[in-house]
Amino acid sequence: MKNIFLLLTLLVLTVRVNAQQNPVQQDSTKTETLDEVLVKAVRVNADSPITHSNLSKEQLAKRNLGQDIPTLINFLPSVVTTSDAGAGIGYSSIRVRGTDGTRVNVTINGMPYNDPESQGSFFVNLGDFASSTESLQLQRGVGTSTNGSGAFGASLNLLTDAFSEEASAEISNSFGSFSTRKHTVKLSTGLLNDHFEVSGRFSKLYSDGYVDRAFTDLKSYFLQGIYKDGNTLIKALTFGNEERTYQAWYGLTADELKENRRQNPYTYENETDNYWQDHYQLHWNERINNHWSTNIGLNYTKGKGYFEQYKSEESAEDFGNLIEEDSDVIVRRWLDNNFYVVNANVTYKKTGLEIISGISYSSYDGDHFGEIVWGSDLAENTGIRDHYYFGDASKHDFSAFSKVTIKFGEKWTGFSDLQVRLVGYKTNGLNSDRTPFVTDADFSFFNPKVGLTYKHSPFNSFYTSFAVANREPNRDDFEAGVTENESLNDIELGWRFHKNKVRVNSNLYYMFYHNQLVLTGELDDVGSPVRATSGKSYRLGLEVDANIQFTEKFGIAANAALSTNKNKNFSSSINGEVAELGNTNISFSPELVIGNSINFSPIENLNLALLSKYVGKQYMGNTDNEDSVLDAYFVNDFSINYLIKTEKIFKSITLSALANNIFNKKYVSNGYFGSYDYDDSGSQTGTTTGYFAGYYPQATANFLVGATFKF
Repeated sequence: MKNIFLLLTLLVLTVRVNAQQNPVQQDSTKTETLDEVLVKAVRVNADSPITHSNLSKEQLAKRNLGQDIPTLINFLPSVVTTSDAGAGIGYSSIRVRGTDGTRVNVTINGMPYNDPESQGSFFVNLGDFASSTESLQLQRGVGTSTNGSGAFGASLNLLTDAFSEEASAEISNSFGSFSTRKHTVKLSTGLLNDHFEVSGRFSKLYSDGYVDRAFTDLKSYFLQGIYKDGNTLIKALTFGNEERTYQAWYGLTADELKENRRQNPYTYENETDNYWQDHYQLHWNERINNHWSTNIGLNYTKGKGYFEQYKSEESAEDFGNLIEEDSDVIVRRWLDNNFYVVNANVTYKKTGLEIISGISYSSYDGDHFGEIVWGSDLAENTGIRDHYYFGDASKHDFSAFSKVTIKFGEKWTGFSDLQVRLVGYKTNGLNSDRTPFVTDADFSFFNPKVGLTYKHSPFNSFYTSFAVANREPNRDDFEAGVTENESLNDIELGWRFHKNKVRVNSNLYYMFYHNQLVLTGELDDVGSPVRATSGKSYRLGLEVDANIQFTEKFGIAANAALSTNKNKNFSSSINGEVAELGNTNISFSPELVIGNSINFSPIENLNLALLSKYVGKQYMGNTDNEDSVLDAYFVNDFSINYLIKTEKIFKSITLSALANNIFNKKYVSNGYFGSYDYDDSGSQTGTTTGYFAGYYPQATANFLVGATFKF
């Protein structure tokens, strides 16, 4: 890894020298900034045959009062979000087109963010990150080739703050229900000597949570230094987060939900998750001339933390005989990992043609271990913090891609994207239940994508695309005995209409899978969803996204997604026999998802918005069992933003207010479902299958208010 870093640094320096020796004038027709080049390799433009949505810094800021990124993008098409603590702060997750968060590829400045082993994205480790986000793009479906874990339902890429020409300072504070409070300070030196800028953000965020004692305590930072010189942009940045949250992943039974929907079954005072994560990135963007540009990026992520748990009357064997039989015990289960990434891209562009080619290599190593921090009856010679299990893991991921966009005349544009990805994963040691866990697996994937756009008129365009994606199992899948990869073929057909104050995007999609890993509805012993291979399955849907500005003061942004999501010829063990169930609904895949925003500006600098979200009925399992149903829900939020421009002390003051769930709807957005068999002499098979379910209640009416002062 060290040699690779040195080699790429020398390559960048060589490019820089050549660029200095051959100065050229910048292309006056270019629309992208050097900042945007950071994500050019993983993003698509407005005319691409890839289904996508964009959000700018200004759009994010209107709702950025402390809630997590999944909650902030909740109103995008086909998006469903949920929060363990119920208030959108802490452990929040996202599903897109019914696919869970482990299959949504997330990148920050083109660097993979998904945890390589679990493949999940833990937004709790990105406290107040929206305050340092310049823009984001959500691609639905397979999307374009990206870095890290393959996109299997969507990809979300974030671009961090652009450099600032002028010095600035910003103080932002917000307060709200459940003792929620966010304090943010941002600073920028502006460009010094027209070349250098240093900027930073420091945030403190706390919330008690809607669920009893489900608090979230986050401390985060973002620091950035840039060098800018004509066609060169060098960025060195670091960001990180320290989180402490009280566990709320156990949910509630139906009876507990009816009794008191805010109760938390956990009673141990320190049943908490504690994790520290720091990221270091270096990016070198070089525009060599009007045709050639390069980007090289380096990343190192350090993560370490544990969750603490109280267990009563435990078996000595389960803890390596470090305790006596039936002893109570308090344990900490640790992760300690390192993640290195190198990306390199080169772009060639001239009239009617653009070629982007690149490589990405990542290396991950992680230790998993558990320690005993207290026991009511420890075994002789057992010491505090003795390990009762230990295992290590390593993962290597190499990918290379080439994307070509070419115009054929005035109306037709073709797109091709070819990616090769090589993955190796190894584990050795014991699981938390002290069973051996040894894995040595290698995968090689070829993921082609092709598309075509037809511009019928200046206002109308049509596109179609076909994409293939392959994805390896994650750590939990391997533990469950899954060793084969899953495959997806994605067909998209879309129409875009953009004229004056009316913008409409619509698309049909058909995603058909082989060995899709669907959520079973059950959870493992740390609250992670359990997945299983479903054989053949498909998702067929229609998405419509419209933005209509009726007047300068009044507009509507609405989207709807109608879909059918099916396992084909699904079978399951029921009452001691394998039952052939035919086509069944895929878990956590609502057939109808609607988002709507009605915006009104009665006076200059005042914006009022009513935001609505409808999510249809979902099954938490794959057998269409009525005990697994999550009822449909419809919630409404109301936001107010008022900008005050002043010449004294502050450049501006922005006052914001957000009332969530204004009609006080008692709803559940997520849950879990499972089954168990018991002996029953009265049944035909002698076995009867029983079912259980858990629910995560979301907050009823609540509010957040804030003020941002810019100097």
